Amino acid sequence: MLQNMKTVLVFGTFDLLHPGHKYFLKQAKKLGNFLIVVVAREQTVKKIKGFKPTQTERERKNNLKKNNYVDRVVMGNLKNPYYIIKKIKPDIIALGYDQNSFTANLPQALKTLQLTPKIIRLKPFFPDRFKTSIIKNT
Repeated sequence: MLQNMKTVLVFGTFDLLHPGHKYFLKQAKKLGNFLIVVVAREQTVKKIKGFKPTQTERERKNNLKKNNYVDRVVMGNLKNPYYIIKKIKPDIIALGYDQNSFTANLPQALKTLQLTPKIIRLKPFFPDRFKTSIIKNT
């Protein structure tokens, strides 16, 4: 049975978990049997987006743990964004429709790590309504 097990890996900030995030997680879970979510560290978010998330790392992690589609939640690595991929060796990496951080070099990084997961870009869910930046400003 374990041989047919497909591990799906997703990354994100998941600040103020909203219907867009839940749709993303639902889509990702449908791709395999075991969904692992990597939560972006506060420092990483600040570096990429220019501001810290509204919620702490612990709050974001705990909110994800309560989601039925999520099997495991881990924190991102501060030094190497690809470290967790090497450690987990997923069958599939699912990316959000607007996810750009660390994705441009992802195929090359995977090649260097000698890993061959399928990379799938997921569809948005009403991105004009369910996006953390929009929700924060309402």
